[in-house]
Amino acid sequence: MTNHWIDIQNSDCVLIMGSNAAENHPISFKWVTKAQEKGATLIHVDPRFTRTSAKADFYAGIRSGADIAVLGGMIKYILDNDLIFRDYVVNYTNASFIVGDKFSFDDGMFSGYNEATRSYDKSTWAFAMDAEGNPKKDPTLADPRCVYQLLRQHYARYDMDKVSSISGMPKEALAKLYETYAATGKKDKAGTIMYAMGWTQHSVGVQNIRSMAMIQLLLGNIGVAGGGVNALRGESNVQGSTDHCLLFHILPGYLATPQGSEPTLEAYNKAHTPVSHDPKSANWWGNFPKYSASLIKSMWQDDDPATAYNYLPRLDSLSAREYSWLSLFDKMDEGQFKGLLAWGMNPACSGANSNKTRQALTKLDWLVNVNIFPNETGWFWEGPGMDPSKIKTEVFFLPCAVSIEKEGSITNSGRWMQWRYKGPDAPNGQKPDGDLIYELMKEIQHLYQKEGGVYPEPITRLTWDAIATDGVFDPHKTAKLINGQFTRDIEIKGTMYKKGQQVPSFAFLQADGSTTSGNWLYCHSYTEKGNMAARRDLTQTPEQANIGLYPNFSWCWPVNRRVLYNRASVDLKGKPYNPEKAVIAWNGEKWIGDVPDGGWAPGTKYAFIMRKNGFGQLFGPGRADGPFPEYYEPLECPVKSHPFSSTLHNPTALKFDDEEKAVCDPRYPLVGTTYRVTEHWQTGLMTRNCPWLVEAEPQVFVEMSRELAQLRGIENGERVMVDSVRGSIWAKAIVTGRLKPFTVQGTTVHQVGLPWHFGWTWPNDGGDSANILTPSVGDPNTGIPETKAFMVNVRKA
Repeated sequence: MTNHWIDIQNSDCVLIMGSNAAENHPISFKWVTKAQEKGATLIHVDPRFTRTSAKADFYAGIRSGADIAVLGGMIKYILDNDLIFRDYVVNYTNASFIVGDKFSFDDGMFSGYNEATRSYDKSTWAFAMDAEGNPKKDPTLADPRCVYQLLRQHYARYDMDKVSSISGMPKEALAKLYETYAATGKKDKAGTIMYAMGWTQHSVGVQNIRSMAMIQLLLGNIGVAGGGVNALRGESNVQGSTDHCLLFHILPGYLATPQGSEPTLEAYNKAHTPVSHDPKSANWWGNFPKYSASLIKSMWQDDDPATAYNYLPRLDSLSAREYSWLSLFDKMDEGQFKGLLAWGMNPACSGANSNKTRQALTKLDWLVNVNIFPNETGWFWEGPGMDPSKIKTEVFFLPCAVSIEKEGSITNSGRWMQWRYKGPDAPNGQKPDGDLIYELMKEIQHLYQKEGGVYPEPITRLTWDAIATDGVFDPHKTAKLINGQFTRDIEIKGTMYKKGQQVPSFAFLQADGSTTSGNWLYCHSYTEKGNMAARRDLTQTPEQANIGLYPNFSWCWPVNRRVLYNRASVDLKGKPYNPEKAVIAWNGEKWIGDVPDGGWAPGTKYAFIMRKNGFGQLFGPGRADGPFPEYYEPLECPVKSHPFSSTLHNPTALKFDDEEKAVCDPRYPLVGTTYRVTEHWQTGLMTRNCPWLVEAEPQVFVEMSRELAQLRGIENGERVMVDSVRGSIWAKAIVTGRLKPFTVQGTTVHQVGLPWHFGWTWPNDGGDSANILTPSVGDPNTGIPETKAFMVNVRKA
């Protein structure tokens, strides 16, 4: 999330694609409405006509899974009609970089592909380097090997006829979409994109988002007011949990998880610290050793970081194929796990291919389920098709406090960290998660000290009481530890800091163990001035008020910067491209407005300070599936070919070869997708236990077009069966004009949609999870399952 929700009001054009924001993110949509009131155009692209569509100025339907075709066509439209913001593209993106001779692309495949490992050798995607070790550039954008020309060449295939034929979107709608959004590529205009799981839950999920990020760079819409690429988080603290490392491949602050090939802290830092030879590149990740040492020191405060580094776990690789959700449950199904802590989650309903997930749970010795209500995961052994007498898994259920019964921070979709205070005590002695985690680890430490064990030091030497007061979890001490403290007296830039003093910002972190910080991005959130996240001050300077920054309300990472990459909103002299909506401006002595991306004078540093070379990446050589997004069909699809290449599916996608896929299978001719409804949340664990919400949405349903219902002889409200290769569920039919058939390559393709909030435990006769139908396939970068596009059949029950 580059910008914050209030900033949406500054947009001239809002494109919502991969989201139904009006229903599922209503507070974000408040600011969309504000933008419309100021004259902005709202475009909604979605397989269904939803409440967001009803509020849009322009709606266009799209077959689920065809997003890159449409976005690639927009890139071609922008380039063919020379609609780029040229000054921005030349100065702030890598469009001018020369790509090395080893890079090539042919028939859907990039250079360096290894069929045996289903992965690319990304070294073939490297830039050509000059004598100083910096990428060669051609500011005229004329060199045939520069990124700009390769981009033109790559998307030359994405003409409107082909895009329309595979996406199902009529050419007239495509032309209107492209013309309307591309008009934001001017100094005094800005466009923003809002997306959610409709984009991420695909085998090309990361590249969906990359495509739009590239469009935003071409149009100069990153770093500006009313711009950005903005993810709508489905939970109030999804952003915070990601920042603090609830994913396999990162430690807090997006530091890479150590690998076995990095035996020492020195080797680890060397592997993950980019080196730039260009003095104008801020190369902020060059401070990686300071962040890693401070993180390690926050956990093992009695040890030197180089020693304590050995306490961190190692991965064999950072591949989603090894450690992501689908792979874990696949290995669990093969009997490779003894136990599982399912904490605040209900994987028996939330995971793709739920029958496989539930079967995997039967292979465990023990399962600990921490939640607020009985649920399908803790009670899986009672579920459909289960025989408890044949299941060895011992299940422990720990009831815990709900959100209003505990204190702490949440970080919202705009990266705003906000402190929430505790309301009533939890009933019946139930405890908040922090208390449960603290007490569990204390007991584990006690057992290691009492009984010993293999390699006890990571457990016994962990500075665990740093998050507690008098043996009770303390959210304020934890927040202070996340911010970071000085471990000894130290002088920095002429100022003396005392041992135990809070570190004022991440610029003060050190690589020698003299500072702690549980997350460098949150360093500055709880300083000697107090808890910044608890602030509720609405005061602003006139410049800040002009675009609604509210810098004294809560706190935003990093260092309270509200708009990321805001140095790209000004020219090389520090003058805002759009003075009417300036994010920052150079007044001759200092920057005013938002916290700038570094306090350097204009023109002295490149704008994209987190990138090694300092430029926004139109060519992104770090992704698993290619430096340019390429169109591939979902791994289950209604066609045998597409018009852009003969490579049907993402060749690097996460999949399991022993699991059948439905590709142009007459048994499963319908495209299925899953989504949320307003009345229920996630797997429905809380909402299905609220009678008034169950009354509003009592049972699982399947939406279908009137044309499909007539074809199958199905009446509105009738009970039907929905089948996929993996299983079947019953659902109530909702026959509606919100879904329309698509014409795909001259053939009529029908799509149906189901909410995924239901499960068998409650309510009675409420139905089961739509994820029984979804496949175990996913994105190669993240491992996220492809639950937005799969093949099903619908029949009368």
